Amino acid sequence: MKIAVASNDGQVAEHFGHSQSFIIFTGQVEQVHKEVVPNPGHRPGFLPNFLHDLGVNVIITGGMGAGAIEIFTDKGIEVVLGVRGDAEEAARNYLQGNLQSSGSACLGHGHRHGQC
Repeated sequence: MKIAVASNDGQVAEHFGHSQSFIIFTGQVEQVHKEVVPNPGHRPGFLPNFLHDLGVNVIITGGMGAGAIEIFTDKGIEVVLGVRGDAEEAARNYLQGNLQSSGSACLGHGHRHGQC
């Protein structure tokens, strides 16, 4: 299992595409390896393919545009939205079965600060 959490300073990012980095968690509940991968840039359609190429199975974030959600879904990657707080805690909660998507897609591509 490989989980990517969109992150800003160790916290779950409000918007996936504008995150500083992705913290990649590999493993199971008992033993998890963590790797920080800088966000290579926000371009439509790029990040879902980038994370797919890294072997990610799940993406956890605060919010995400509908286009990115569609690409992830087409690639068989689970999208978990509406998450806030510590990135590592979010990954552990997911692995323990205690985290579910509670958000919806961001509307439009020009997201404003304070919005998704």
